[in-house]
Amino acid sequence: MIKPEDYIRHLLLNKGYALTPANEKLFNTFASDEGNGEAVKIILENQQLLMDKWQIADRINEVMQKQLMIPNATVNKPYSTELDFKKLGWEDVVVLSFEGFEEFGLTYEPETKVISGSPDRSGDYKVKLRFRISGEPEDAGHEKLVSFIVNPDPKSLWKNIESNREDPYWKKDNVEVMDQLGEKTIVVASRRGRSHANVGSFRDDDFSYKYLNDSGWSIVAVSDGAGSAKLSRKGSEIACKTVIEHFSEKLAGNFLKEVDSLVKEYKEDAESSLKKLNLFVYTNLGEAALKTHKELQRFAEENNAEIKDLHSTLIFTLFKKYEFGYAVFSFGVGDCPMAILNKDCTEVTLMNWLDVGEFSGGTRFITMPEIFNSEKFSTRFSFKLIEDFSFLFLMTDGIYDPKFAVEANLEKMECWKEFIEDLEGKNSDNVKVEFVKQNKELPQQLASWMDFWSPGNHDDRTLAVIF
Repeated sequence: MIKPEDYIRHLLLNKGYALTPANEKLFNTFASDEGNGEAVKIILENQQLLMDKWQIADRINEVMQKQLMIPNATVNKPYSTELDFKKLGWEDVVVLSFEGFEEFGLTYEPETKVISGSPDRSGDYKVKLRFRISGEPEDAGHEKLVSFIVNPDPKSLWKNIESNREDPYWKKDNVEVMDQLGEKTIVVASRRGRSHANVGSFRDDDFSYKYLNDSGWSIVAVSDGAGSAKLSRKGSEIACKTVIEHFSEKLAGNFLKEVDSLVKEYKEDAESSLKKLNLFVYTNLGEAALKTHKELQRFAEENNAEIKDLHSTLIFTLFKKYEFGYAVFSFGVGDCPMAILNKDCTEVTLMNWLDVGEFSGGTRFITMPEIFNSEKFSTRFSFKLIEDFSFLFLMTDGIYDPKFAVEANLEKMECWKEFIEDLEGKNSDNVKVEFVKQNKELPQQLASWMDFWSPGNHDDRTLAVIF
């Protein structure tokens, strides 16, 4: 601390009084006077008091001026964020309370410095921060308004306009169903995409299935009508129904005996019978694909339309249980995947390849005659003999794009495990689908799950699950 004589000497010099040898003795006497020393002490204490007050006032001003950025919340979405006052350089700031969060469903915990809750309304809000600076009296308090934004639920921004029921090719906007396919259960949901619902247009996806009790064969078909094709909603419907009708007639008599015989031969000696089996698959599944194409062409001609107006992808599978396992056949054109998982969910087999990549993202359709002349046509068919399976999935790109993103992920078992976990409730909406055939709520559960939010992915969604 400064000595009284030093303070007095400095004061006199600042006021223009020169200290000389002649008055040095007088100065020493003056400076050593007890009363003058006490006066200096009081002055120094008042100066320090002023400095302390100034520093606190300046610090309060800094806090008032500094912008406090709090991450935005979203309506109906669980929210939790911890305020890092150390990162802000506010170690000396004592937060007394936040007022205003409770108005829209959030709370602030001073002990943990955490804002949490689930906002129930959107808006740009001002919450009141009450604080004091360390060193101030405990009854001191200052108020600072802090901006906080609650974004609206993105789903709420989309309209849900019903499609025109008077349209000659109208179909339900949303469909879900569960049924038995022999010892297996099928559940399918097909939902109109938000992009279509927003303008009141139609669901372009479609599906169909059938169990042939006499032969034990099951047939499942899924189709995605091209959004740019004005009659694709009808094209996808025709494609699926034609496949079912074709095999309903085909899987009988000599054909049935032949396919059963080939499957059994393959089981006994796969290597020697593979060529014969592949030819059978190519011929008969190819016949179904070509018949579908011709049926679409016929419809277009009879209704003064072009076949491109009916552009649709198509995937279908036939499967049957034998005493030694399941025989599974498949065909696919377009960007809709099919996959089968073994009984303990440790292996996945992709039952078709997707028309992506080679065509720079453009898909192929069953309406395109060139697919039948392509050297790759024979690779669109697949066959698998499996002891048993846990799931057989058929889906349109409305599911594939947001859940798998790229084709390579379809061959990764870890991606399918994540997908199944998602279905079983590990998702942001906590929507659970219970794959139990006794579960009467299963179709609605799947339909609810398919309402998931994925930015940029608002296409029709169809998912068929055989388990």
